[in-house]
Amino acid sequence: MAEPLPPKERVKIPRQAMPEQDADARARNFDEVNLGLEVVAAQCEAQRCLTCADPKCVKGCPVGVKVRDFVELVLAGDFLGAASKIREDNVLPAVTGRVCPQENQCEGACIMGKRFDSLAIGNLERFVADYERESGQVALPQRAPLTGKKVAIVGSGPAGLSCAGDLCLRGHDVTVFEALHEIGGVLLYGIPEFRLPKDIVRQEIDNMRAMGIEFQTNVVVGKTVTIDELMQEEGFDAVFVATGAGLPRFLDIPGEHLGGVYSANEFLTRVNLMKAYDSSHYDSPIYQCRDRHVAVIGGGNTAMDSVRSAMRLGAGKASIIYRRSMDEMPARQEEVHHAQDEGVQFLDLHNPVEFIGDEQGILKSVRLVKMALGEPDESGRRRPVAIEGSEFEMPLDVAIVAVGTGANPLVQSTTPDMKTNRWGYIQADEESLRTSKVGVFAGGDIVSGAATVILAMGAGRTAASSIDEYLQTGVWETDSAAAES
Repeated sequence: MAEPLPPKERVKIPRQAMPEQDADARARNFDEVNLGLEVVAAQCEAQRCLTCADPKCVKGCPVGVKVRDFVELVLAGDFLGAASKIREDNVLPAVTGRVCPQENQCEGACIMGKRFDSLAIGNLERFVADYERESGQVALPQRAPLTGKKVAIVGSGPAGLSCAGDLCLRGHDVTVFEALHEIGGVLLYGIPEFRLPKDIVRQEIDNMRAMGIEFQTNVVVGKTVTIDELMQEEGFDAVFVATGAGLPRFLDIPGEHLGGVYSANEFLTRVNLMKAYDSSHYDSPIYQCRDRHVAVIGGGNTAMDSVRSAMRLGAGKASIIYRRSMDEMPARQEEVHHAQDEGVQFLDLHNPVEFIGDEQGILKSVRLVKMALGEPDESGRRRPVAIEGSEFEMPLDVAIVAVGTGANPLVQSTTPDMKTNRWGYIQADEESLRTSKVGVFAGGDIVSGAATVILAMGAGRTAASSIDEYLQTGVWETDSAAAES
């Protein structure tokens, strides 16, 4: 057991660096980049925690993980206890420890960060989750007595899984319906193996099965079965819609139909879920990247995932084309730095205006225009403005468009009494996540638009609490102003 130090001594301890694969080696394999903290480094990092009386980090966490408590357990050497403490609020600790943007949430709220490097909360969360998994001693939370109430969860992404976990612990009978052939949603199809190994996701799903949650795959709610059929014919007392925002957006420029032009959704799904990177064992079709110039249009985390995947598929040159400057890029800084270290080239302040093909309809080049930054837009970032007369053509073999997603429309299309907004997202009360349809709740990206894994999980927890209240009371009330917005 490590002995706690006085606060003045704790702040002198440097933040412990995350070990990672060598950049040149990892740029050509799909093995995980970050290697995880060793025990000594984890306890050294835990020693840095100031054990605040009013821990701001907890308030900065969308699912309310009791950070101070679990970090104290790490310092005491009770790593399994620390993992159990996290699981009280987070059913996917090994996932969020890897992909959550802690720098904007728990770590961003850490008071250490005002003068020093903030506590590495995400790295510690990953450490204890990995320790627990490798020990084979996963301590699942105690489930409440069964209530006899049935809840359907539509979608097995982070919002759906988080909601399912909380409802199961409250004693309800929970079934998760997934449209694809494997459970995990965006955790499986959207995030590359080198950031989130899929075996880790599958282990977390197995833990949820052990809790008593039922999972059904290849069920497209809205096509295979409707919301009304789930409630009226299959006896579900409530439904939580967590289908995500999986409808890809394009640039609406000439040439997007050409061979070699992908949406990031399709590209990453083929690579991640269908294992196109492992051609020796899988036959998933994917446009050849090897020794070719691959460019990804966009500057978010999905763009980084796409371009780094292309690099690992053997791209001779992998580029990011982004219409704003590097300072405005919304991707996590860690992902940007990893991409730079791996050899990705960044062409900022440029925007495609046309994809150009050859006689066979295959992409051969892209016409770009140079951009300048104007006045701030509604996002607070300076608006990119095209520079007149700056267009030029650049040879290109593969283009991946990663400029955001829209609402998945399937559930809404067959549930006419569930209100949506003008963009097709489901309208839900901000506090309760109740929709205009009695007994139906919605949350995550299908309500908010594309966001982070942990924010979706926070929505899932909010929905679970609201669903539990509804199942206990039978009272259905929504904020009329929200329902009409």
